[in-house]
Amino acid sequence: MINDLFNADVWEKAWKEDPEATGNRFKQSGMDMARTFDHKAKSFNEEVFSEGGRRRSERIIGWLEGQGVDFEGLSVLDVGAASGGFTVPFADRGAKVTAVEPNLPLSELFMENTARFGPGQVELVRERFEHVDLEAKGWKGAFDLVFVSMSPVVVDWESVESVLSCARKYCYISLNAGDRENSLLNEVLPLLNGHESHVKSSDMAYLTHLLYLKGYSFESLITREMKSTELSSEEAIKETLMLLKHHKLPADEAARRTVTEYVHRTYPDGKVPVQQGGRFGKVLIRLQELNMYSRAEAGKR
Repeated sequence: MINDLFNADVWEKAWKEDPEATGNRFKQSGMDMARTFDHKAKSFNEEVFSEGGRRRSERIIGWLEGQGVDFEGLSVLDVGAASGGFTVPFADRGAKVTAVEPNLPLSELFMENTARFGPGQVELVRERFEHVDLEAKGWKGAFDLVFVSMSPVVVDWESVESVLSCARKYCYISLNAGDRENSLLNEVLPLLNGHESHVKSSDMAYLTHLLYLKGYSFESLITREMKSTELSSEEAIKETLMLLKHHKLPADEAARRTVTEYVHRTYPDGKVPVQQGGRFGKVLIRLQELNMYSRAEAGKR
């Protein structure tokens, strides 16, 4: 057991095979990870660029800046950029951003949100990152910062190595770090199976332990974050059925009827408030300056 604790091969295999790992949950549910936002792209975009959404983005960017990441003139690869919730503030700070987003509705919103930037400052690649030929694109070691925020691209150590290969100075990855919470799902579940349920995630534990075993320098942070959003009845029903699949629960016609009846009965005005969140982990991996960052020392240079 002690030997296995320090055996990277054992941990790589465990992550790849763990049924609670996010990538495996998606596979078991039969869901296409690139299509999960099709039904809620508009409401997601509104939430991301709301006052609360911008504050959340600024907190994360502020944490990176506190670790010495200066965005002025920085080349950034934003993997899973969605509608540009991080690309926009990166570019506002003077970064040159290459964004990857395969989801069609989100990529269209991304183009709207980034239209004000000058030629060459923001580029969008509408492909799945895992399908991109990194060598042919010239992306290997090409970006000062590779930024992967809550993207289904990172599902095992092999995928971590893929995003790391594009980074020159830094790589930021955020993942689930425990239970995911959704108030609407927990309202509906007792009608379906008699009790609440939370999706557990083990991805962050694997990531940080493997980074440690493989000798990387990194800072990590785990916090509990919650946010409020408002969905239309149709969006709420689709979202709940998708989450049922993610919980490995039936999302059949009987479940659809139960969810639909509940949403229409409980929220007759068609506006469904949802509290969602959980524990999230963030990691900043250093690939050049491997010592602890000191703002005071950096100011003397």
